Amino acid sequence: MAPHQPELTEDGLSRGLNARHIRMIALGGAIGVGLFLGSGKGINFAGPALIAVYAITGFFIFIVMRALGELLMYRPVTGSFAAYAREFLGPSYGFITGWGYWLTWTIIGMAELTAAGIFVRFWLPSIPQYLTALVALVAIMALNLARVGFFGEAEFWFASIKIVTILALIIGGACALIFNLGTAGRDGSIENLWSHGGLAPQGLLAVLLAFQIVVFSYQGVELIGMTAAETSNREKVLPKAINSIPWRIGIFYVGTLIVLLSLFPWDQFSANESPFVKGFAQLGLPAAASVMNFVVLASALSSCSAGLYSNGRLLKKLASDGMAPARFRKTNKDHVPAASILASGAVMLIGVVVNAIVPEKAFSYISAVATIGGIWCWGIIVVCHLVYRSRVAAGVAAPSPFRLPFAKPLCWATLVFFAFVTVLLAFDESQRVALYAVPIWAAVLLIGYRASRFRHAVDEPQQVGWSLSKR
Repeated sequence: MAPHQPELTEDGLSRGLNARHIRMIALGGAIGVGLFLGSGKGINFAGPALIAVYAITGFFIFIVMRALGELLMYRPVTGSFAAYAREFLGPSYGFITGWGYWLTWTIIGMAELTAAGIFVRFWLPSIPQYLTALVALVAIMALNLARVGFFGEAEFWFASIKIVTILALIIGGACALIFNLGTAGRDGSIENLWSHGGLAPQGLLAVLLAFQIVVFSYQGVELIGMTAAETSNREKVLPKAINSIPWRIGIFYVGTLIVLLSLFPWDQFSANESPFVKGFAQLGLPAAASVMNFVVLASALSSCSAGLYSNGRLLKKLASDGMAPARFRKTNKDHVPAASILASGAVMLIGVVVNAIVPEKAFSYISAVATIGGIWCWGIIVVCHLVYRSRVAAGVAAPSPFRLPFAKPLCWATLVFFAFVTVLLAFDESQRVALYAVPIWAAVLLIGYRASRFRHAVDEPQQVGWSLSKR
């Protein structure tokens, strides 16, 4: 009997991700180290007003995801962001978006590997940090080189760990508050949200500066777009996953912060401490620090693995479009872009080399630079959606069955919001480095595009309606 042949995409990848995988990738994509660790710094900045910052940012992220969902239903492709930028804005935008997103996740991957080394040293302080980072990278590369179903299964369990942890905190904290259980329950009250200096005890500017922290926390939610081509029954699975984003934000971000800031006054949290560790410890959970250390380690590994998955698919798409070496077009016997994954992982080795000498403010600097990359990617999705809608109106593009209501005003409002967050980076010294990095980042990508365009021929997409492409 002949072995079962998997269903393949037009790019030769296997459609091995099912509804269960996609739901958990969508759930876990926006729950990472930014929430588990970064929320402590956010509370330190904004106090209880951080709840509103998460809710407002979450609204605009949902608009981005609905816009992306409409594009995915119109034409699901590998390396979706770069492909849509190339189709709707021109090849230069496709190159800059694709390689820019690849660089963003390479930087995030280095940070996550460093974090993994730090977390393991909590239990085994004698093990060199670089060695843990190297072992983690090798394991993640091996996982991504296997069939895509193995990656989906691993992300399912990684996401499950994070979700169970958050639900345990919410349920445990709510029970403590309602039934006055333990010290936290007796001292906690909903009044803690406003009785310690008000909702914004540090002032309006501090609240505004928290937006960058929150935007970084949401990075990864767009990874569902990278899975579209390899998703079976995507016409049903993807819309359901995207439409679940509002309640996910409501429960996992807003709900968690309401419980934590009701249990403890905002000024009892530290920027250098995970609020989750404090919450579990005060609720009386045995070995709270070890439990949370394991959860954050799983979160870091999950994020790094998802980033490597994304980068492998992006590099393959860039190669297919002539914007990366042709060897990266190929897939292995399991229909996985092995060469692209190996190359992407090899660049992350830089993080292994330097993690022993990472400066104290490395996480702040890296998150700020990564935020700029995320804002660029999300902004490109929104702009591509506007151009796509103009082509639908002109009758030259097929309408998508999954449409964003009130698309034009919502898309423009989202672009204004992203511009606002970018400007805010200038008001914080640790985040301002991202703005210094932008000209260098842009110059490298533009020079790369100019060099690559002489090595390949690209067809200009037909421009209908308006476009930002200036060639």
